[in-house]
Amino acid sequence: MTTAQKAKKKFPLVPVIFAVVAVALIAVVVLTFDDGGSGTEVGSPEVTGNALVTLPDGAADPALGSPIPEVVGEDFDGNPVSITNDGNAKVILFLAHWCPHCQREVPIVQDWLDGDPLPEGVDFYSVSTSISSTRDNYPPSSWLDREGWTAQVIVDDAISTIGNSFGLSAFPYWVFAGADGTVLARVTGGVAPSDLDAAVATLQAQANG
Repeated sequence: MTTAQKAKKKFPLVPVIFAVVAVALIAVVVLTFDDGGSGTEVGSPEVTGNALVTLPDGAADPALGSPIPEVVGEDFDGNPVSITNDGNAKVILFLAHWCPHCQREVPIVQDWLDGDPLPEGVDFYSVSTSISSTRDNYPPSSWLDREGWTAQVIVDDAISTIGNSFGLSAFPYWVFAGADGTVLARVTGGVAPSDLDAAVATLQAQANG
């Protein structure tokens, strides 16, 4: 059963990677799988490379320093979108259309994106995953259109292949990858714009390193 949890936690980014570690209100929805009734809003992405272990709750992340999987897929309009080791650092946000915390997070992140915070060498991707026409706020493409979502979207398949490959455990789910294609941090829950600013600044510094 889907549950909602709220707790005060440290933004769990390794201090040697990110200079600013702020206290944030984390709200997550624990991942549940539903591969039925997905309709036409699912993709058929190809994922290569080793899958990341599932992000543990409240423990050190064993995936730090591991290469992220590479993904070749499409957005909702059928345009090609790829997440590959192309020499750019990456911020990847996994969203479920039925997740109330994702619904709150998207307009906050869009406001942040409207401020043009992404420097050269840092890319932002979103992954629409855990898609089901039997759940709330379907279809995800209409939801993101209503929010004016400008981030690149890659659409997961009916069994959440991309999400599983990245060790998705709860929503919203963030993966921060360095320019070398390895995991610098993974975070569940809402992330404050100030923390995103700090993360992007560190990713840029690492990319220019």
